[in-house]
Amino acid sequence: MTLPPLFDRLVLPVIGSPLFIISNPDLVIAQCKAGIVGSFPALNARPASLLDEWLDRITSELAAHDRAHPDAPSAPYAVNQIVHKSNGRLEEDLAVCAKHRVPIVITSLGAREDLNVAVHGWGGITLHDIINDRFARKAVEKGADGLIAVAAGAGGHAGTLSPFALVQEIRAWFDGPLALSGSIANGRAVLAAQAMGADLAYIGSPFIATEEANADPRYKQGIVEAGASDIVYSDLFTGVHGNYLRGSITAAGLDPDDLPKGDLKTMDFGGSREAKAWRDIWGAGQGVGAVKEVRPTGEYVARLTREYQAAKGALLAA
Repeated sequence: MTLPPLFDRLVLPVIGSPLFIISNPDLVIAQCKAGIVGSFPALNARPASLLDEWLDRITSELAAHDRAHPDAPSAPYAVNQIVHKSNGRLEEDLAVCAKHRVPIVITSLGAREDLNVAVHGWGGITLHDIINDRFARKAVEKGADGLIAVAAGAGGHAGTLSPFALVQEIRAWFDGPLALSGSIANGRAVLAAQAMGADLAYIGSPFIATEEANADPRYKQGIVEAGASDIVYSDLFTGVHGNYLRGSITAAGLDPDDLPKGDLKTMDFGGSREAKAWRDIWGAGQGVGAVKEVRPTGEYVARLTREYQAAKGALLAA
């Protein structure tokens, strides 16, 4: 499959996924300088006026990096937009993205043809995240340039389908850009994503445990200490099924092995405090077992790259 030319600058076929609360300009800039797509949710910039400042900083710092390193330019960045009707900022945030000609817009929770047209109007591309083939077809019908297949084991809101099944069904009819999300945390997994038919790996949880991430130090350490069995899948906290760190659920006073069903976005525990998804109940994917320490983003991407190249070499030598 052929990717759009803006992906030619990638050192590694990876997109750093937009992490609610956690992704900030420091993380995005570090990801792009390291050679992968860096991204953040527009809603992380609060108040809304901060989005313009963030994009000013990201574009200016990456431009300065490119001038200083013409042989190793930065990778493109992306902004995630929540398309659901509950996002009252969408139109305002899109106007700011248009001003800065954001190269990649990642859309979630709804596909809109007019949004795709708008992004194409300033020369950008759109990638839409989906959890099944039906949603994938709807997104492409409405003009999305590419897809992000969110498979079982992904952090935060995640699907339940095997990545093999999901990519297989999509590739039966779609030959455009396809990223795969779900437990990808080392270079071998990046290569495996490509082997099964994806163009790019979509990685989130390991970037929580980086120095640049805007995450509670306890959250970062929780990622380091966790394994796949420490991930709990529940719809309790937002009404949509997602994967969360067991330790954060326990710390909130709940039994992760006996969670009630339902849609409880905010829970009151004994009247003393509120525990909220993302702030107190921490999202994470099943690939956390590969994360062994908190480190700078550049070091983590360099490790991924070495592992990826070694895995390719081993296959060629076999």
